Amino acid sequence: MRIDRQQAFSGTMAPDIEQEALAAYLGQHVDGFAGPLVLQRFKGGQSNPTYLLSTPAKSYVLRRKPFGRLLPSAHAIEREYQVTAALAQAGFPVPRPLHLCTDPSVIGAAFYVMAHVEGRVFWEPHAPGLSAGERRDLFHSMNATIARLHGLAPAALGLSGFGKPEGYVARQIRRWSEQYRASETERIAEMDRLIGWLPEACPADSGASIVHGDFRIDNCIVDPVEPRIIAVLDWELSTLGDPIADFTYHLMQWFMPVSETGAGVGSLIGHEHDPGLPDIQSYIAEYCRRTGRNGIPDLPVYMAYNFFRLAAILQGILGRVRDGTAANAEAAAMARQVRPLAETAWRFAQEAGA
Repeated sequence: MRIDRQQAFSGTMAPDIEQEALAAYLGQHVDGFAGPLVLQRFKGGQSNPTYLLSTPAKSYVLRRKPFGRLLPSAHAIEREYQVTAALAQAGFPVPRPLHLCTDPSVIGAAFYVMAHVEGRVFWEPHAPGLSAGERRDLFHSMNATIARLHGLAPAALGLSGFGKPEGYVARQIRRWSEQYRASETERIAEMDRLIGWLPEACPADSGASIVHGDFRIDNCIVDPVEPRIIAVLDWELSTLGDPIADFTYHLMQWFMPVSETGAGVGSLIGHEHDPGLPDIQSYIAEYCRRTGRNGIPDLPVYMAYNFFRLAAILQGILGRVRDGTAANAEAAAMARQVRPLAETAWRFAQEAGA
């Protein structure tokens, strides 16, 4: 049975953390916080569970690490807090972070609290319900937002030590190969081939910038009325690295295998001719104009790498299902995309000469 992604992932459900202890802690550590607190958990999201905190005066959002055993270096909410604090100071559209708690005894896991940004989240990349003009303007806004991110100088934001930009793609290939093996639940021939081929095929660095790592429409909050991005969410995978690797990850929506259940990552396949939706070549050209680039060499290699990386990320979700730490009720269904993603990655690898 195919789910309605917008309905399945929108809204909230009952929380799974102790409300009174949290309210007492926030009253001591967040300026202006005053209960009573009403706590609800957002349905969407796969990695770090996220909650809406409502009080009589204002609302907040909390993100925590999952409970239980975690993969090494995963669920790095401390890094999310660091990068969003710097970006908020620079005026980039992110929810303003308010407090980081690394003491797991408060609610059972480390967490941070940020300001609540009121707006819309589209769980389908074609942004259903918009007019042609609104859809066109929203895609222009996404393009401008990721181009703006890649134009920021990390050192000017105090983020020169946020990562090692040199050799970013090579390190990502190595990291996600290791993470994939750590959470592997079945043999997928294409993943084995990619793990062998990608290290030798990865392109030279195209530059160095802050990279989001998971930039897509459902990780953005859209203004309640206007078709523009007002906040970018989910900075768990952010670091310093190759901006073209980050942008080509964003391009995967044009090639994303369609999930049989609807629980997987959204796809533009079947919506290429929706009114106002830009074609991929014009979208690439727009980004290149904004960032002063003359096209994207090695595009098939970047796409192979990104589809491999996403397959490894979703395999990690399946590993958390196995270990009982998955954050989303649809996690098992979403993880069924691992094999189609691997097959898509290998097709791009063959296009690149593998």
